[in-house]
This record gives sequence, C-alpha cells and structure tokens, in this order.
Amino acid sequence: MDPILQLLQKDARLTLQEIAKSTRSKVDKVKKKIAKYEKDGVILAYKTVINKELVKEKSRSVRALIEVNVVPQKDLGFDKVAERIYRFPEVTSCYLLSGSYDLLIVVEGRDLHTVSQFVAEKLSPMENVRGTVTHFLLKKYKEDGILLKGKDADRRLAITY
Repeated sequence: MDPILQLLQKDARLTLQEIAKSTRSKVDKVKKKIAKYEKDGVILAYKTVINKELVKEKSRSVRALIEVNVVPQKDLGFDKVAERIYRFPEVTSCYLLSGSYDLLIVVEGRDLHTVSQFVAEKLSPMENVRGTVTHFLLKKYKEDGILLKGKDADRRLAITY
C-alpha cells in the first residue's frame, strides 16, 4: 500500500507537510495524490475514533454483531441480499464472510429492545434470510487498531484496622 495511505490510515490529522516529510516527497505531489485518491474513491472518508465511555453526556446506544445466513439469489449471488440489508439505517457495517454464516452485520440502536425489534421485524422476515444470531457488544477494548483505554480505577484495597 502507498505510504501516504498508510500514514493517513493511522492518523488522518497529519498535515501535507508532515506526510511529505515522512515519505520524502514534495508537498505538491502529496496533495495531488491525496486529491486523486479522494476523486477515485480510494479514500472514502476521514474518521475519528471516539472512546464513548469517556464522553460525559453518554449517548446510550447499543451495538450488536449479527450473523446472518442467507439464500443467495440466482445470477446475483449475495450482493443483492446484502444490499437490501445494508440499506437499513440501523446497519453500520456489512461483510460477506466464509464459514458457518454468510454475512456479518453491525447494528446500532437506542437500546437492547430497539436492536431486538430490528432483528425480529425487519431482518429475520426478509425473503432470503434463513437465520440470524445476535451478539451484543458489552465493552470495546480496541477499535480500528486503537486501544480504548478508560479511566484507570484505583485498584488498591482499602486498609482497615
């Protein structure tokens, strides 16, 4: 992979000057390459990874990983079924996998009930869906290669006499 892409993937806040220095390139060349990557759809977005456990006004949302077994459509494979699923606003990610299930989707909702309702009322009844298994995320330790460290609790035992 292009070193420019590697650097941006690790830290999208790097300036053109920092990238040019790291890659031993000219700033103008780096700027043109990045613009081309954006135009060609190689760079789709710039993202911030947020440790939601440290945000004061915690927005209570629940994330779930859902394994989905589907019947692929004739001449279309899994793509059409996957598209119908990933178009739901609750679905934040959708992957085709090898193994015991076909799709892995990440769903986000207000609470457990909202996610359960999505599975029961929208996902499971779909024509080509054979079955689902839902796993609720309890805690995140690492996301996109970044360790999510919370506030370290004082783990010392109190001394009593």
